[in-house]
Amino acid sequence: MGRLGVPRGLSRREALAAGSAAVLVGAAAPAPDSLDGLARAKGVRFGTALGGRGLADPAYRALVAAECGALVAENEHKLYSLMSQAEGAWRFEPADAIAAFARQNGMVLRGHTLLWNKDEFTPPWVKTHDFGGRAAAERWLSAYIKAVAGRYPQVQSWDVVNETIDTATGAERDTAFAKAVGPELVELCFHVAHEAAPNARLVYNDYMGWGPHFAKHRAGVLKLLARLKSKNVPVHALGVQGHIGGGVDEPAVARFPAADQREWRAFLDEAKGMGLDLLITELDANDKALPSDIPRRDAEAAALTKAFLDLMLSYPEMKQVLVWGLADKYSWLQGTSPRADKLPKRPTPYDAELRAKPMREAIAAAFRAAPERAPWA
Repeated sequence: MGRLGVPRGLSRREALAAGSAAVLVGAAAPAPDSLDGLARAKGVRFGTALGGRGLADPAYRALVAAECGALVAENEHKLYSLMSQAEGAWRFEPADAIAAFARQNGMVLRGHTLLWNKDEFTPPWVKTHDFGGRAAAERWLSAYIKAVAGRYPQVQSWDVVNETIDTATGAERDTAFAKAVGPELVELCFHVAHEAAPNARLVYNDYMGWGPHFAKHRAGVLKLLARLKSKNVPVHALGVQGHIGGGVDEPAVARFPAADQREWRAFLDEAKGMGLDLLITELDANDKALPSDIPRRDAEAAALTKAFLDLMLSYPEMKQVLVWGLADKYSWLQGTSPRADKLPKRPTPYDAELRAKPMREAIAAAFRAAPERAPWA
C-alpha cells in the first residue's frame, strides 16, 4: 500500500496566503437584527454553508458576513475535494480559504465531513484501493482523519460521520470503507477525531425526516447513536440536516402536520435522552411541490420553515442553525430534482439577486420566539 502523504500544518506564509485568497471582508460582528444576532440573543448561532463560487462573489461574501456567525464549507472538507485523484494528492487550498474567511470575520467554523460514508461520494481510486488488510485500512483512515481535523483547530464541531444509515433499510451502509475497516468503522472515526480535535464537538449528521418514508431511517439512526453511547464513544450531538420539503430521492412534503410533528418530537426526545445536543446543519426548503406563483410559493416555503424551526428551537439542546446556502443562486437544489414546471427553485432565505424573501423573516421570527438557552462556548 502507498503512503498517505500526510501534510504538515500551515506555515505563517501559507495561512496569510489562504486569507488573501479568500478576498476577506471586514471582521465586524453581525448586527443585533441580523439572523445571527437574533439567534445569539437566545443562545443559538446562525450560519451558512459556503463554497468556492460564493466565496468568489463580493456581494455574496458581504451578505454572508452581515447575516452569519457560523460557517461550514459546502464541499471543500470532503474526501473527494481534499484527495480526489490519488492517494497523497492533497488539495487544501479551497478549504483553507473558507477557514480564513471564517476566522477573519469572527465566525464559528464547522467541519463537514471526515467520513461521508456513501460510495457514490467516495473517489473511485479509494473504492479500488488495496489497503493491505483491516489493520492497515484502520491506520490509513486514522491518518487521514488526523491530517484533516488536525489542520483546522478553529473548527468548533466536526460532522465526523455523515449519512451512514440506509434510508430504505435502517442498516449501516456496506461501503468501501465498511468493507475495509469492519463493523466498528464509525467508532474508529469518532475516537480518532477526538484524539485529533480534543476541543471540538463531535457530531453524527444525517438527513432523516418525518413521515413513514423515514421511519426505518430514524430507527437506524437512533440504534447507531445508542450503540455509540453504550460504548462510551465521544459523540456529542446529532446533526439534523433539515432539507425540508423533500430531497433528491424523497417524497415531496409541503406541510408539517400535527401527527408528523408528534412523530418527529418522539425521535428528537430519544436523541436528547441520550445526552446529545442538537444542530440543524443544512437547512433549506425544497419548493418542488409548491405552486408556480412566486408570492404563494415563497409564503408556503416560509410557513414550512417557521413550523420546523419553532419545533426544533423549542429544545434547549438546539445550539446552531445553518442553512445550506444563503441565496437561491448558490443552492445545490438548482441542479437536482427539478420542478415539473422547470422554473428555478427558491429554497433559501435570499433570492438570486440577494434580496430577502419571506423565508428570511420566517427564520428571524422563529429566533425571536425561541426560548433562551445556554450557548455553546
